[in-house]
Amino acid sequence: TASKFKISVQVSFRLHSRLWCVSCVGIKICLSTSYFIDTESRAIARYYAEKYKHQGTDLLGKTIEERGLVEQWLEVEAQSYNPPINDLILKIVFGPLRGLTPDPKLIEESEEKLGKVLDIYEERLSKSKYLAGDFFSLADLSHLPLTQYLVGKVEKEYLIRDRKNASAWWDDISSRPSWKKVVELWPGLY
Repeated sequence: TASKFKISVQVSFRLHSRLWCVSCVGIKICLSTSYFIDTESRAIARYYAEKYKHQGTDLLGKTIEERGLVEQWLEVEAQSYNPPINDLILKIVFGPLRGLTPDPKLIEESEEKLGKVLDIYEERLSKSKYLAGDFFSLADLSHLPLTQYLVGKVEKEYLIRDRKNASAWWDDISSRPSWKKVVELWPGLY
């Protein structure tokens, strides 16, 4: 009888200070230092934000209270914002590339879920310029890639534009020179 084995092969290539890991299930970015390897993107972002907080913009906040708000909004992004927006991207952008026809009902459900989350953002952004307060932080930065897809290839910009404060926030964070450079370096991605 044949046995089923789960084979996990990992090949690593060192590029600059990052480690790119290639596995049987896909490619992921890994952070490798002398002490550890981390494969979770938010943890990697936190690592670099902490390591370089005295160079450029302090993305984690200047006080423990600000840091707490940054962490809170990073969790909101990961647990509430990311799932419905990721569903939209998968159904609208990547599904057709795999020969799948987007299901309008599932798309509408994801739009509704994201709309409810954005209503919370709208309320928060009526009280502060950015999610964690009146300073740009890692919480804002973490929204850039998927929101760029939302307003670009997903063609659901109205979800942001129909909310005055969320729209102003998006205009602000997406017009930062560093983000414009990312979009420029990856033409056609978003």
